[in-house]
Amino acid sequence: MNIIVFLVILVVLILVHEFGHFLVAKWAKIRVDEFGIGFPPRLFGRKFNGTLYSVNALPLGGFVKIFGEDPDESSTNGPDRNKSFVHKPKLVQAAVLVAGIAGNIALAWFLLSVGFIAGMPTAVEDASGRTLTEVHLAATSILPNSPAEIGGLKLGDTLLKLQTESAAVTLVKAGDVSTFVIAHPDEALRVTVLRQGVEQVLTLHSKKGVISSEPAVPAIGVAIGEIGTLQLSVPQALLEGAKTTVHLTEATVTGIYSFLQKIFIGQGNFSEVTGPIGIVGMVGDASTFGFIYLLSFAALISINLAVINLLPFPSLDGGRLLFVVIEAIKGSAIRPVIANTLNTVGFALLILLMLAVTYHDVIRLF
Repeated sequence: MNIIVFLVILVVLILVHEFGHFLVAKWAKIRVDEFGIGFPPRLFGRKFNGTLYSVNALPLGGFVKIFGEDPDESSTNGPDRNKSFVHKPKLVQAAVLVAGIAGNIALAWFLLSVGFIAGMPTAVEDASGRTLTEVHLAATSILPNSPAEIGGLKLGDTLLKLQTESAAVTLVKAGDVSTFVIAHPDEALRVTVLRQGVEQVLTLHSKKGVISSEPAVPAIGVAIGEIGTLQLSVPQALLEGAKTTVHLTEATVTGIYSFLQKIFIGQGNFSEVTGPIGIVGMVGDASTFGFIYLLSFAALISINLAVINLLPFPSLDGGRLLFVVIEAIKGSAIRPVIANTLNTVGFALLILLMLAVTYHDVIRLF
């Protein structure tokens, strides 16, 4: 089920990206040869207004074929050259390239705004004085192989009560959990949780060394958050969605810049990067919290897709945009064979990087 949800998210995000390119190319009177859902082999298609709209067998996203984006003799000197990407003004070319990125940012804003309209799960400390409803204590992170994981605690569980043979506490604040666990280091802990509307009682056994920074302190290995629902009017939701989109974009840019910086100084670590297999697991984690969490996660992936595509690397939109800038400065076009070769090499390197990241995803599974 997680794989299906991941594929649906992936297809939507990529189609929105490609649709951005498509819309601006059409607006600029550039010939668009094909807009495809999925990747070949083609299942069926229909041509309308000079563009083939196709549905393909591999449900991994989509694509748009813009005449002249990968320059050749036909797009450079052929009879339709006036409809070619390469013969449009540099500002128009830049607009076509940036449109996909803008589409993903706009989609993230839309998804986050919908989340705030419907009711966005929000940490109490992030509420900025706004009124939250349905405030509860939720498991927001669980350490691998910790007493919490071994005892069956799940992400998103609402923690209601902790008890031992000698004492019990109704949980009100996040700190209540660690206080009770530390006070009863050698006793079995019975945790009452609410999971999908059903109360369950789990038995956990705390131990020392779970938290590396405090090895002498008994713990169960779970992070607790005070979570409530923030529901806003449409105007407020649009504004808050925009603010959150900007914040997440800034955080994503900072994170990617930090990772690339570490690579250049030889300190890069693939454990900091997640590929498709890892994202499938994260989709499953997000879905356990509910649909709105999944919506927010899709927005975050959309922002990541936008930022990564803006990197000045061949075959990415940012790399093509760099070529446009270079051509504008030098006053002449980059030779097609050079541009196409660099894009091909860039694409091959991206595939190798994806394989390496996927390999590390698999290793983490075991």
